[in-house]
Amino acid sequence: MTVDAEAGRLRTEADEPGWEVDPDDEWGVAVITTVGRQLKLRREAVGIRAAEFGTAVGYGEDMVYKIEGGKRIPRQEYLIKADEVLGAGGLIAAAWEDVKKVRYPKKVRDLAQMEAKAVELQLYDPLNIHGLLQTPEYARGLLLMRRPAYTEEEVERFIAARVARKAVFERDPAPEVSFVLEEWTLRRPLGGRALLRRQLEHLLEAGQLRNVELQVMPMDREEHAGVDGGIEVLKFEDGSAVGRSPVVANGRPVSEPRQLRILELRYGIIRAQALTPRESTAFIDQLLGET
Repeated sequence: MTVDAEAGRLRTEADEPGWEVDPDDEWGVAVITTVGRQLKLRREAVGIRAAEFGTAVGYGEDMVYKIEGGKRIPRQEYLIKADEVLGAGGLIAAAWEDVKKVRYPKKVRDLAQMEAKAVELQLYDPLNIHGLLQTPEYARGLLLMRRPAYTEEEVERFIAARVARKAVFERDPAPEVSFVLEEWTLRRPLGGRALLRRQLEHLLEAGQLRNVELQVMPMDREEHAGVDGGIEVLKFEDGSAVGRSPVVANGRPVSEPRQLRILELRYGIIRAQALTPRESTAFIDQLLGET
């Protein structure tokens, strides 16, 4: 069987940073290995060579072998295209349901456990009020707006997970936590003004905790170091740290000093550009009066 080559350069590992298999994640390795084996068996069953198949799906031959060998995590687009090329009738594309569960390594799935061990957290979310600061009612409002919609069971599970993460504020000794919030996320009446009022009141309560610092990034700033996306940096008692951001390692946790330095540099500049904690508290109080 032959397939038509697609125009354009074939994708390589350099084009997809962060899609490597975490060798320490036994469950993830098992899932990706199984999916890769099924891809290889179906490709061989229809008589397509790896190089020819790679051209058809837009990937280099080496990448095809690594995905089939369980060394690389296939993107959803790869599985959909492979399904079309191999005439699998949706069976290969459906494998994404399993792959997405292990898309991120175990370290990411265990984020809540890492937060529970951290002695310092530096957090910036450019799109929403950070999950650790959301009231259950506000979180529910956000989750219900998701499209395609979550099931009620999924909504309840996500809310329970966020509430569980808030145990970080109840630890003794408590970790040092700093947040930078975007002004526009504090002004949007998502779910209604009553929900927003309670959320703003909660922020003021959180800001009074001795171990918590809240800073607001005003919308009128002409310079903003956070335009590349959110930042999380967690530091631990033994001096180690882990961080993540959408623009570093494709959002996967990093602990390499050079990458951590980039995240901390960006976060430090964002904090310097934002209002001070005292100014931020006054600003949130003013917004509450206007809501």
